[in-house]
Amino acid sequence: MIYLDHAAATPLDSRVKNAMEPFLADQFFNPSSPYLPAKKVKEAYEDAKNRIAHTIGAKGNDIVITAGATEANNLAFNLDYEGIAIRNTNLKKYPRIAVLATEHDSVRGLSPDVCDVDFIKVDNNGRIVLKDLERKIHSETVLVSVALANNETGVVQPLSEIAAIIKNTREKRLKRGSNVPIFLHSDASQALSLIDISVARLGVDMMTINSAKICGPKGVGALYVSHDVLSFLKPIVSGGGQENGLRAGTENVPGVIGFAKAAELAKNHAATNRRKYTDYCEMFREILRDCKVKPIFLSGRKKLANFCSVSFPGIDAERIIYMLEDQEIYLSTGAACAASKGQKSRTLQAMGLKDDEIAGSLRISFGPTNDAQQIRTAARKIVEAVESEYNRIHGE
Repeated sequence: MIYLDHAAATPLDSRVKNAMEPFLADQFFNPSSPYLPAKKVKEAYEDAKNRIAHTIGAKGNDIVITAGATEANNLAFNLDYEGIAIRNTNLKKYPRIAVLATEHDSVRGLSPDVCDVDFIKVDNNGRIVLKDLERKIHSETVLVSVALANNETGVVQPLSEIAAIIKNTREKRLKRGSNVPIFLHSDASQALSLIDISVARLGVDMMTINSAKICGPKGVGALYVSHDVLSFLKPIVSGGGQENGLRAGTENVPGVIGFAKAAELAKNHAATNRRKYTDYCEMFREILRDCKVKPIFLSGRKKLANFCSVSFPGIDAERIIYMLEDQEIYLSTGAACAASKGQKSRTLQAMGLKDDEIAGSLRISFGPTNDAQQIRTAARKIVEAVESEYNRIHGE
């Protein structure tokens, strides 16, 4: 098997599994219970939260554990919009939000009933158009969301520059006597294993991270929340008051223990992985360039090292995927959730690709299951499949 879809899911690291095992069986206690074994489990849980937070330059109390990145994104958008409107006479109407046009559906599809949504443009490489961001920030805008790295192309956004624009907006509002808040959220799900993330350096108010993308357990994520946002954020799951009242429910202790171990391993090996995947990507591209259907590589140099998204115009990428699956080579046409519904990629549309370029696009993402020989083999097999499909279409 050659697995090239690590952007969709990653295998559980054996060291992560070993860290989780005691909390799946012997140490099964509810952390909220009052007796000593449960208190020890609670201590282990809080320690794990602190370790996760430390990998992004935060503290355990700054993060809210969720059931994955989608829930974390939903929570980030669950601001008290009506309360903001009531408390701020500077607002001409209800608050607005601004979202990058290439966001994952768990962000792009979020639209509170009381808000208008403005979509921020990207250039042909998928990078944010900063001038358009400035145009889309109105006097009523209270939330801007831009993923650190795109889930289809791996394109990395200049988040610190975006944060500077948000900071400048705040300062201008204060000078005008306006206390309308504005916050920056970023979905960093794809980036944690390859970029050294610091919430302070990036300048974010909220940030989503995801265990499933870093060889940790699925169904576990977290939202970093700055102190400035706390008074405006509302829970979407209510009950026992866990996670400082922002996410009720019995704590997923083994999941969080595994997340902590995976996050630490990801941070420790990020530099090594970047170098390895950069070499893989260049090797991969070199072989694809020999294909008779000339490939279009879908992102510039500002991308995650393990992404190698490519398009073969005029070729049906879904047929290529099925042909490769017969040879136990697995990759995708884009985001797994969108591909499964047969949707045209909004990300590639926003980048200005033509319909035949979108239809011929493949998302290749490397990971720990790969070695150099697999990369060479997979690239050659992709070329063979694309040329075979081209010959079928053109009767050659």
